[in-house]
Amino acid sequence: MSKLKIPHNAFVFVGDGRKALFLRNEGDEKYPNLKTEQVFEDVNPLTHEQGSDRPGHISKAFDSSQRSAVEPVDWHQIEEHRFARKVAAAMEEVVRSRKVPALVVVAPPRTMADLRSAFHADIRERIIAEINKDLTKHPVGDIEKHLTAA
Repeated sequence: MSKLKIPHNAFVFVGDGRKALFLRNEGDEKYPNLKTEQVFEDVNPLTHEQGSDRPGHISKAFDSSQRSAVEPVDWHQIEEHRFARKVAAAMEEVVRSRKVPALVVVAPPRTMADLRSAFHADIRERIIAEINKDLTKHPVGDIEKHLTAA
């Protein structure tokens, strides 16, 4: 991978299903200087903490003695998808209102898929790089180094 050049005032979206960072490059392509603009954090307990329903069962139509278990609802995963859509909408608002010239998106694969489907075409056109990694727990300096490493 060649060195990523992040233009001045470009935004870097770093997120997963629970946390999202909106970073802006105050520097230039040669010497980036990422600064935190916004942070979103979602409270998303584990599924077993969100509900107490036992998995359901379905009876076979012709023989009521046969029953099949139904996969339980993963409330935690549903909330992660919802959070990704929510922060994608917030990023779209920032990109449009501040006329952001370019966007870099950093997220683990499942969140990246949610973001791709959530971003409108005009926002997708401004994406200059997509990086499939979870860097949300890293300090901004480490994120900057990771993105600009040769």
